[in-house]
Amino acid sequence: MKQTAEALFARTPVPRAFFTLTIPCVVGKVVTIFYNLADTYFIARTGDTALVAGVSLVGPVFTVMIALGDIFGLGGSSLVARMLGQGRTEAARRINSFCFWAAAGLGAVLAVLLLAFSGPVLRLLGAGPDTLESAGAYYRWIALGAPFVLASMVPLNLLRSEGLASWAVAGSILGTAVNIVLDPLFILGLDLGAAGAAIATVLGNAASVGLSVWAYLRRSRLLSISPRLCRLSGQELRQILAIGLPASITNLTQSLSLTLTNRFLAPYGTDKVAAMGIVLKVNSIAFMLLVGFAFGAQPLFGYNYGAGNRARLRSTMGFSYAFLCGLSGLLALGMGVYAPQLVRLFLNDAAVVRAGAQMLRFQLAGLVFAAAVLVSTCVFQATGKAMGALLLSLSRQGVIFTAAIVAGAALAGYQGVIAAQPVSDLLTALLAAVLMRASLWRETGAPQP
Repeated sequence: MKQTAEALFARTPVPRAFFTLTIPCVVGKVVTIFYNLADTYFIARTGDTALVAGVSLVGPVFTVMIALGDIFGLGGSSLVARMLGQGRTEAARRINSFCFWAAAGLGAVLAVLLLAFSGPVLRLLGAGPDTLESAGAYYRWIALGAPFVLASMVPLNLLRSEGLASWAVAGSILGTAVNIVLDPLFILGLDLGAAGAAIATVLGNAASVGLSVWAYLRRSRLLSISPRLCRLSGQELRQILAIGLPASITNLTQSLSLTLTNRFLAPYGTDKVAAMGIVLKVNSIAFMLLVGFAFGAQPLFGYNYGAGNRARLRSTMGFSYAFLCGLSGLLALGMGVYAPQLVRLFLNDAAVVRAGAQMLRFQLAGLVFAAAVLVSTCVFQATGKAMGALLLSLSRQGVIFTAAIVAGAALAGYQGVIAAQPVSDLLTALLAAVLMRASLWRETGAPQP
């Protein structure tokens, strides 16, 4: 297994190595797309706009869970890939075990906190008289599933570091299948509404974790989740957090942007909030494909950086920028043409379709810039350049997005609110170019994205 990993990471032609690692990850992201779309689709089948809006309001909570899981999933993956590149297998095993159990434990603490402070959190998310009941029902069950959601992020990322991307994908596929099968049964068949959607999501995550545990026990030769190995040094913990926290902030800022968008849209009507909830799900089709390719290549970046193979790292970076920016342009063009039809798949309401089509086209306008930011972020994470990863994580859907939506709302009202994301994508891509030139371009001689 070790020789196979070395051949793939160090000697296989870059395009072949790139697609060998990324295609399973992309398949996993496609599965995740269906996972994310399932709840919205079946909730929308009820025809209740307030119900769709209520579930959309709780979306940031799920995003926060993924963000916290990414501390150990992406932070651990970066460190494990570099250690495998250096031949430090025993250290990689310890780190993997720590990350898995730390994520599960943090999930349990988060579940207690979310349930204890459910009222204030729901008000912060913007739940009002029309949406409080459905938002609360979805929220409570999602909170209970926090340990499974956080724990699932570790094997999803760390199994790829050993070249076992197909098993990480298999866990995602199983979780999605469980969710899709149970959604119509719970939401429509048993008339559980928002609670049914959340229960199906939690059970899907539990199934994903179960299969991943089996993969560690039966298929992995280099990694482990044995509790006996659950230890690491202070320096190793700092290295995990140095990459994991910026990666987590990426999702935390996404949660912030979702909350801000919903609150800025609320004065314009429940139909606008519902439309944006659908649009963000549809836009995730394109964005998650890009995430799959970008993050799928991360072990390749990290391994060659750890092995000191700067020429191969440079080639991989150049190929990644070119491929993802080209793909994002094609996706934006195709989905923009069929924007009304894509929104109508979820809710055939004339006002929602009209608003949603415009919102989706605005979201897609910044997709090429978002692709460049994704690749830059993954390179910074994989090579241990924590500051670059942190600054980009804080910007696209954090500091820059907040400034864009506040300024947009003040200057152009509703149109300014829905234009905030592409403006933020452009400005963050410019920041990524500056940061890359200041650090890795000097070190690797990599071409400008």
